Amino acid sequence: MAVRVAAVRAVAWLLLGAATGLTRRSAVLGAARSDAGTRAMCSEIILRQEVLKDGFHRDLLIKVKFGESIEDLQTCRLLIKQDIPAGLFVDPYELASLRERNITEAVMVSENFDIEAPNYLSKESEVLIYARQDSQCVDCFQAFLPVHYRYHRPHSHDGETSIVVNHPDLLMFCDQEFPILKCWAHSKVAAPCALENEDICQWNKMKYKSVYKNVTLQVPVGLTIHTSLVCSVTLFVTILCSTLILVAVFKYGYFSL
Repeated sequence: MAVRVAAVRAVAWLLLGAATGLTRRSAVLGAARSDAGTRAMCSEIILRQEVLKDGFHRDLLIKVKFGESIEDLQTCRLLIKQDIPAGLFVDPYELASLRERNITEAVMVSENFDIEAPNYLSKESEVLIYARQDSQCVDCFQAFLPVHYRYHRPHSHDGETSIVVNHPDLLMFCDQEFPILKCWAHSKVAAPCALENEDICQWNKMKYKSVYKNVTLQVPVGLTIHTSLVCSVTLFVTILCSTLILVAVFKYGYFSL
């Protein structure tokens, strides 16, 4: 009799264990299917970074396209954190003027910034750009930033040097939580909520796909073999102009004692 009771109990425990395993497996499969379904609904964030204009004064244009998988972009804000290499600089006074004219919303983060320093005495800087929705694209944002070349050391052979502008960090903050944002969010980053106030928000750092590789700019530089010629011509022109000015002053100037 005791053997039968033990056998019944063993069978019962086996059946209970099997049922529990099936339940857990079903839950795991259900979660995996749900996650796979969510990922299938996610479209990639596409970032396009390009440089406009020619010469030493350029415009960095950044465009971001989200696709149609997000419910309502009107409740979301996009912040672009762009690192500026030492070979470039952003004029904070120019940014202030552009903000006053409502052309762009950008602010420098770096302190003790010298716009007159050459490349070899400069450090990287950081700019925050609050992107605006593109009026011609429902699911698009764009940001605009004027950048300028710094002076570089002359080279011995090549008359050009390269400046690499890395891809920016893409931060997003929405007034309400969208489940679909889990596809894109990578981590949390603290940053000012808006340009006009000092409140700090927890922004989502977003994953994205860039259309191009890092932007590379070619900067013309002087050649060291021309140093003697440039110095000689500069000195000659300076002496000549100074002499002409002195002659004109003594010839046409009026002196009273």
